[in-house]
Amino acid sequence: MPTPILDFDALAQAISGRTVLCIGDIMLDEFVYGEVSRISPEAPAPVIAAQRSEIHVGGAGNVARNVASLGARCIFIGLVGEDDAGARLKAALGEQDDIESVLVCDPSRPTTRKVRFVSEHFSTHMLRADWEQAAPASDAIETRLIDAILPQIARADLVLISDYAKGVLTARVIRHTIDAARKLGKPVIVDPKSLNWAIYRGATLLTPNRKEFSEATRSRADTPQSIVDASEDVMRLADCEAILVTQGEHGMTLVPRNGEPVHVPAFPVKVRDVSGAGDTVAAALAVSLAAGAGWDTALRMANAAAAVAVGKQGTASVSAAELRRKILPHAYLAAEEKIVLEPGALDAQLAEWKRQGQRVGFTNGCFDILHPGHVKVLTAARAACDRLIVGLNSDASVRRLKGADRPVQDERARAEVLAALEAVDLVVIFEEDTPIDLITRITPSVLVKGGDYTREQVVGHEVVEAAGGTVVLVDILQGFSTTALVHRARGGGK
Repeated sequence: MPTPILDFDALAQAISGRTVLCIGDIMLDEFVYGEVSRISPEAPAPVIAAQRSEIHVGGAGNVARNVASLGARCIFIGLVGEDDAGARLKAALGEQDDIESVLVCDPSRPTTRKVRFVSEHFSTHMLRADWEQAAPASDAIETRLIDAILPQIARADLVLISDYAKGVLTARVIRHTIDAARKLGKPVIVDPKSLNWAIYRGATLLTPNRKEFSEATRSRADTPQSIVDASEDVMRLADCEAILVTQGEHGMTLVPRNGEPVHVPAFPVKVRDVSGAGDTVAAALAVSLAAGAGWDTALRMANAAAAVAVGKQGTASVSAAELRRKILPHAYLAAEEKIVLEPGALDAQLAEWKRQGQRVGFTNGCFDILHPGHVKVLTAARAACDRLIVGLNSDASVRRLKGADRPVQDERARAEVLAALEAVDLVVIFEEDTPIDLITRITPSVLVKGGDYTREQVVGHEVVEAAGGTVVLVDILQGFSTTALVHRARGGGK
């Protein structure tokens, strides 16, 4: 069966109206970045010359951040100590518009805090120091957590339990949460840490990584098929509808209780940091399922989200826009990425290309019906520069130049066709009869036109040459003309 097309925009719209209740172990993640300059004389260990540091909301708090950044609303319930780290977490969550946090304070324990020392150049984690008390919450704190959780379940479309084994998710808290959610018909996703999956009995979906799955099932879990084989008994034990096993660079395997298993390979990406990637997977699954997506769609969303997350430094959250760019084909995204629609977008892109030292080229035309002659000019133009901008005559401009029956296609359609070409980096629509104002604004290094023009006939050649640029004339491909194609299409013969 072919993979169904993922209507990302419709799903994103549905996600924006959903609420996820996230419960779990929050922690303060600190990253100290620097360079390894020498080996310590006191001990055979690298010395990092610290250059900068970052603070992130980590653990289940990062799951909440990802839920919000992907477009849904999140109600978050967690546990902090009465200390500076707890205060910083409260302040950070308070700055998030789409996160409503309920943090229970336990003065008897420290807020979980992790400090990672990272080599800036190699993105290599050299050392991690933890401050934590991983003991289960006391009976009194358990009761306060349950009292905070239960009233929120009715407000949520889905419940997400993010277990980091730091003391929040005791068997009693988990049981009360799952039972209450099932009673109200709310799906429950569990990112498990306990090897005793019976405590998660009744959850909709469990999302262990390969190591956790292997230990819980006492299986090798080294192939998709071995995961499928080991899943049947544990799904019966946990009374869950599906298990999703994440396997890093080897992809993800989803085994539903009813239906065919699905394995998706990981996206080919340069991994910078895997911190928090599991949080992103859980959040992407949660918002997708809360919006009514099926297993296959939720799996593809989670797989793409993980690829975005591991390409970032630190405990990263993924935005809906980043996920969209990862999951949809490049040609699908071409129009919105390449067509200049917003004021200032052209100047911003030019500034970025200038900063990168890119050589910018320019050509222009009506491009009413794209034909091989156009393609030859555009590909030759792109070969003469690093980034090619195409100036496109607006509909009004084409009518003035070609007559009242032109263009055949409106400016948006013509722009989208141009944007889909690999040779084209940016499309700018102009209203004037000539692109002289646009050329003056861009001041390209290379100005390209077809060989049916002379250098003196090329609009803007004085501007470009005065700035040290060059004019390139490309031999035209004989036998192709938009006017002739239109005439023939309208029954005018050859």
